[in-house]
Amino acid sequence: MTVQDETATATPVEQSSGGVVATLFRFQSVFGLLAVFIAAIIFSPRKDGEILFISADNLANVVRAVSEIGIIAVGMTFVILIGGIDLSVGAVLGLAAVGSAVLMVENDWGFLPSVVLVLAIGLVFGALQGVATAMIGIQSFIVTLAGLQIARGLARIWSGGQGVAIAYGDGPHEAPDSFAILGERTFGGLVPIPVLIFAVVAIAAVVFLRVSAFSRHLYAVGGNEKAARLSGVPVVRVKIAVFAICGLLASLAGIVHAVQLNQGSPNDGIGYELDAIAAVVIGGTSLAGGRGSVAGTVAGALLLGVLNNILALNNIDSNIQLLIKGLVIVAAAALQRLRPTS
Repeated sequence: MTVQDETATATPVEQSSGGVVATLFRFQSVFGLLAVFIAAIIFSPRKDGEILFISADNLANVVRAVSEIGIIAVGMTFVILIGGIDLSVGAVLGLAAVGSAVLMVENDWGFLPSVVLVLAIGLVFGALQGVATAMIGIQSFIVTLAGLQIARGLARIWSGGQGVAIAYGDGPHEAPDSFAILGERTFGGLVPIPVLIFAVVAIAAVVFLRVSAFSRHLYAVGGNEKAARLSGVPVVRVKIAVFAICGLLASLAGIVHAVQLNQGSPNDGIGYELDAIAAVVIGGTSLAGGRGSVAGTVAGALLLGVLNNILALNNIDSNIQLLIKGLVIVAAAALQRLRPTS
């Protein structure tokens, strides 16, 4: 009996169980987030009978902490969907944070010109990495590893190797008050504005991947680059665009980072690329490319945020925290290997 015959003669129960398994794998990040969230409630410390984890302030802190990694992870999702990787995003965040601080504090630039230039720097930096990958043919791992060093070096040159503090006001060497608004809260002080920025980025990316022709090209390149090229997909342009998007979002995260910490330092963003990749992997996106979603990445980022928060609330040793996070990432990668291909 052929495989086709076996499939055709599968009982309704078998077909149903197969559908359940496929659904579980498809929404693995959502189920994982729910499981971690419930566990966080159960193991949360109490104070005066209140569960600290689900307090409004703590949940706001969770999503605020996730916002920067989440923004970067959305861009990383695009890159990984084509089978690439971007190790430079943390350094680009640092470069953007430094640029924001230096332009407004030391050069007395206004809010809008500073933000536009910093975003443009990230966009161009990412596009150049895309050119090196798509047109020259260097592996993205090598290109972005070099890009990490270049962006970090540029940040140190721009800042003089030191952090640049951001003070607000109308005088010289003070950033405009409009920049400070990005770090405040809205909706009665409940929702941090960085979270809204993350939400807008995520929603825009989800819609973009659902309705645009570019998304079909993106998945095609990740699924089989040679077949995509033979089908007329502009592979080079897709790759350049994807790395440009990733660089742009890393710069946006750098702006958010600068306003939250009131400084720009060339050392900002160290290790952020690893957290972003972890969020994408936990979200179910295949490192081989061609399969994944931004919604899964958002759930993966939130899962990491909840996990970090509950471990910190329980005063778990930082080394143990790293161990637990590593095990979660390995488990997510193992689930990808077990996921049905059809």
